[in-house]
Amino acid sequence: MKTRISPKITAQPTRGLVDEKIYIRVSNLIPNEKITLRCLLLSEDNDFWHAYGLYISDDKGVVNVAEDVCLGGSYTGTEPNGLIWSLKPVPGSRPALRLRKHNVFTPFLLNISVHKGHINGDFKDASSLALTVIERWYISPGVSRVEISENYIHGTLFLPPGPGPFPGILDLWGGGGGLVEYRAALLASHGYASLALEYMSTQNTSINVNNIGIEYFEAAIHFLKSHPRVSSEQVGIFGLSFGTSVALNIAAKGNRISPRCLVCISGSHAVKINGTIGDVFTNLKEEGGKIMVDENNHFIWKELILPRLADPSKKVKVGNIKCPLLLIAGNDDQNWPTVDSARDMENMMKAAGNEHLLTTLIYPKTGHLIEPPYSPHTRFSNFISAFNQEKVVVLWGGQPKEHSFAQEDSWEKILHFLYHHLYSSSIGLSKL
Repeated sequence: MKTRISPKITAQPTRGLVDEKIYIRVSNLIPNEKITLRCLLLSEDNDFWHAYGLYISDDKGVVNVAEDVCLGGSYTGTEPNGLIWSLKPVPGSRPALRLRKHNVFTPFLLNISVHKGHINGDFKDASSLALTVIERWYISPGVSRVEISENYIHGTLFLPPGPGPFPGILDLWGGGGGLVEYRAALLASHGYASLALEYMSTQNTSINVNNIGIEYFEAAIHFLKSHPRVSSEQVGIFGLSFGTSVALNIAAKGNRISPRCLVCISGSHAVKINGTIGDVFTNLKEEGGKIMVDENNHFIWKELILPRLADPSKKVKVGNIKCPLLLIAGNDDQNWPTVDSARDMENMMKAAGNEHLLTTLIYPKTGHLIEPPYSPHTRFSNFISAFNQEKVVVLWGGQPKEHSFAQEDSWEKILHFLYHHLYSSSIGLSKL
């Protein structure tokens, strides 16, 4: 009687950036054997997340995740990275969680295991036939992290290795506030000096929403432009949600600190910043726009801003923008009226004759939280507003597979856009 050779699982790369595709292969299986692949992750908040897929080996006893069809589980179809983007909290976890990276100098550890047969979600008594661990990083070797708390600016500057100068990016997140570093670290890993700016804080009274106006963001751009390792003429802005509104406000002013280009995700131009950020949120609240809830009491905020699109006085004059703009939205965004805003911006810029500067990407069945590729889709999660500290569960929208595609596709286009308008243009300038 032959002794069975133990199954072998390989995953490449075993250590890589979060935006790299993974390639998983299981060999030494019995031909046409049913197996379950599982990914298990322990978050920095001490919550377990998992995903699993059901496969059948080929006539050589091999499963190649990049080529073979997943028959069921957390995802279906041919999905090389399905075991990552379909991650969800394990049954029994705390409700309404969102997976985010806090410390960029440690990786997410993905435990990939092989199990006999097709298992439908309950892994309590399932022993593994093989196991491997993958490290997923937001920062590459040599990228440095510099805390910034000077000249009114609070944030973190991530610098690529080498003397530079590098193109710069001001990285702006949204209304949840705090200092969010992981996207800036990833951008620095792609060669950009990236400043993750904190501009809404419950801890630091000097950057409270009631004393931060547009001047604060202009000072941050000036800081980047003045840094010895940043190319002063090649600084762009990357905004998500409220960060998009900030970026549009800055670019429309058209002064000497104007950005070279903008990447704007899931935001709107119907938010003008004339005073402080606190004034903006107060005005939105006082206008009495609709705040809706679904059958699960999840908050839907898109109707809060939607009426402003009919009032020119409420909107940023995007016709004044003189730099290239990449605008990204999901048509199932339940948090902001991003598609309506995108169409209105297209009309405004066309009327002003600068529509050639605008590139719009609208993704079907995609929600608000369009993040770097393979980030697990979050349809709803707990949210604490930096404005009033109200804790609610917010409906972000989107469907897992389509949202995942949007994240992967948009990130590739974002990197191409940034390279074209920051790196390529700087190369051109150096030859003049």
